Amino acid sequence: MTERIPSSDPSGATTVAGPDDRPPPPRLAYDRHTWKEIAHLLANLPVALLGFTYVVTVLFTGFGLTITVIGFPLLAAGLSGARLLGRMERARARALLGVRVDEPSRLPLRGSGGFLHKLWMSLKDPVGWRTVLYEFIRLPWGVLTFATTLTSLFVLWPVLPFIARGLTNADRAMVRGLLSPSDELERRIAELESDRGVVVDTAAADLRRIERDLHDGAQARLVNLAMGLGLAKEKVLEDPDAAAAMVEEAHGEVKLALQELRDLARGIHPAVLTDRGLDAALSAVSARCTVPVKVTVELPARPAAAIEGIAYFTVSELLQNVSKHSAAKSASVDVWRTNDRLLIQVWDDGRGGASLDGGTGMRGLAERLDAVDGLFVLESPEGGPTTVTAELPWRDRTDDSGTRAP
Repeated sequence: MTERIPSSDPSGATTVAGPDDRPPPPRLAYDRHTWKEIAHLLANLPVALLGFTYVVTVLFTGFGLTITVIGFPLLAAGLSGARLLGRMERARARALLGVRVDEPSRLPLRGSGGFLHKLWMSLKDPVGWRTVLYEFIRLPWGVLTFATTLTSLFVLWPVLPFIARGLTNADRAMVRGLLSPSDELERRIAELESDRGVVVDTAAADLRRIERDLHDGAQARLVNLAMGLGLAKEKVLEDPDAAAAMVEEAHGEVKLALQELRDLARGIHPAVLTDRGLDAALSAVSARCTVPVKVTVELPARPAAAIEGIAYFTVSELLQNVSKHSAAKSASVDVWRTNDRLLIQVWDDGRGGASLDGGTGMRGLAERLDAVDGLFVLESPEGGPTTVTAELPWRDRTDDSGTRAP
């Protein structure tokens, strides 16, 4: 495994550990590296006793109580404590053996779901379980290294530097092998951080779009309306007919401004989706499509509001693409639930040839779904038909008090 240590480069970049990070070869003379290794070996026994006692007491108690409701939370808490023991061991190896192993990232528990989901993530924590294994095998190893080092310090002291180096090399291998970060966990955390960036960028883009629509649409019409009413006020006495015409024109501007505000509000979150759910909202969207669309929604209950909103806007944008680019004669939308996933399939018999790089917003949809742990699959051969399948994680709907809606 490649180790990474902080660099002295002013840019703050991370450099790869090389041969210079290894301790110098052992010598007959006792130097500071040898004394550090001896101190590490002598401390192995008390530290191993502490870790072994903790693992046996907490984890075995947790396993024994798994037949009750407190067993699994106790086991999860024990694994969290094992992470702390691993941090202590990495710090000791860093100080006495010169082994630099990156600290594992924390479990992404904040905002990751309900109590059971967080409990499951804690129970399958690979870093915690490898630390438990480390503490188990350390007790016999600690007894061996303590007895060997203490005996050699009085009997075999001329060759003790070489003995200490051999024993501590085994310690270094155990620290690197069992106390290093989990590649899978680090990959998942990196994905979550990337997805969070996509969500933030998408939210910022939506805010800019709303601001632009308000500025260029309704706001401009309201400014024209105010100017028209001001002119009508000036002419109301001297030219009532012209004033009446201006008021009539202003009335038309009011209607257009109200329509634009309704369209903007529908683009933010349509009222029909809040009041009646996906079935009615998607039927309304399909009615505005230039292609006849058959909508089938088979859901046992309404999903969480956030998931419902993402599903609505996904179908809405896909149907806009069908209207603008497909030259289709018919289309269909199917929505259903399978286990803990909400599935959406939009089909049309158009000319096909759509792609994620085609400039029709497909890539943006894929990124938005990926940001919420969803999936976006596009099948669009030349000549058609085009089938888009989207998956979203199912979350039960909650009411305003935070309890699950029936």
